[in-house]
Amino acid sequence: MSQKKKSAKSNRPQQKQPMVSAATSSYYTDSLGFMSMDSNVPGLSNVILEKLNLKSYEEYRTAVDGKSLTTNFGIRTYYDMFQKMEDTYKFCAQCKKLPSLLPDPRSMRRCKRCQNVYYCGSECQRENWPFHKKFCRKLKLAAIDRLVEWLIFTGDIPFPTKPWIKPFSELKNWEDWFSMQEGLEEKLDSIMASRYMAILWSNAGKPRPEDNELRESIKRLMTDFFTRPMTIGFAINAFSVDPYVKPITVHVIGASHIETLNIRATDYDELAKMFPGNQGIEVVMVGPEVVDGPVMRPPLVAYGPRGRVYVSGYKGLYHVFWETVIESQQAARPDLVVGFHPGFHASQGLAEGWLPTLLLLRDYSIPSMFTMYSEHEMKYSLQILAELETQVLSFGPFPFSSLKPEQVQSDPNKTPASSNAFHLLFRGTIGADSETDMAGLDGADIS
Repeated sequence: MSQKKKSAKSNRPQQKQPMVSAATSSYYTDSLGFMSMDSNVPGLSNVILEKLNLKSYEEYRTAVDGKSLTTNFGIRTYYDMFQKMEDTYKFCAQCKKLPSLLPDPRSMRRCKRCQNVYYCGSECQRENWPFHKKFCRKLKLAAIDRLVEWLIFTGDIPFPTKPWIKPFSELKNWEDWFSMQEGLEEKLDSIMASRYMAILWSNAGKPRPEDNELRESIKRLMTDFFTRPMTIGFAINAFSVDPYVKPITVHVIGASHIETLNIRATDYDELAKMFPGNQGIEVVMVGPEVVDGPVMRPPLVAYGPRGRVYVSGYKGLYHVFWETVIESQQAARPDLVVGFHPGFHASQGLAEGWLPTLLLLRDYSIPSMFTMYSEHEMKYSLQILAELETQVLSFGPFPFSSLKPEQVQSDPNKTPASSNAFHLLFRGTIGADSETDMAGLDGADIS
């Protein structure tokens, strides 16, 4: 039998809203990266639209939001699919020239070592080598992972997992998590021998990597798939939220197409396996770019079955969601809030979007955890929270970040990023006798 959620109304605490410095108002491109790509590689976003048989950015967004059919994407064979994906990476890493600007578009050459970066000729390749050699090895991994990631959509990845035999507090890193997976080698062998793995390398247009390289790629993609539920589990443990005492609600704020496009209702089931016998866990995706789909069922008014994870969604800004849904008791207040790469440190719309949300989280003293791609992002996120007089409890590298390297598409010769590489925990207002210790970052090498 389901349990009724409790949501007591209360007036929001009224506190002084501090002035926000220039760190909170710097320019931020749209989350899909079109403006960023055009500023670095003229016409690259047009290449993406052309390959998908779409006419405009608006048409792309409509398709991403699930409001139009995807039959116009122009992909009819596996080979066609992989080639169109690869074409969006084809531009000279040195001069940024696109194939269409060459006398012979087929003369675009690819680095033989990484099978990833392209050049318009040998001269550009020689000039670019001092920069590329620093990242060539990692870019090879990124190129492999970019293709093997297709097996997530075919259902081959992730392999099945079982209820945890250890509490979260005993796991320190991914090695500990993999050590809990019974028959790990057999599971990897099964994926290696799968039908879609064979189809992939028959159509990828690249040499098939060595078996050990593919096995490591599968493991990296496993971490990429599970890094989000692991983040939530980490926060549950860090804030001592007990899912065995009562059902809990987790709000994922700032959710976008990244978290919700192609999401399945079972994608957060690892949470139930982290806490076997839990009283019920609901994960609510909230954000203006939440994509219509399986998660767009409304947040629960009554809890679902015990021992399960229920994923729901709300399309809109978080403070609007709070005022219209939470305060009207259509859903419970969260036990925990998580933000994956919110990017509020660089948002030009901070005052209209993230600032009200950050103040809400602070004023209601909601246990919160945000993740970041880089130390640079973490540093400025900490600065903003300090300016908002928010109490930061801890911050630093995240032990369960994705091991899959994320290539900077518009400029491949930059340090690849990792999803959820850094994290910070915060709650409530800063005390009169305490403040965020950022001394360790003052002299850090921020890239």
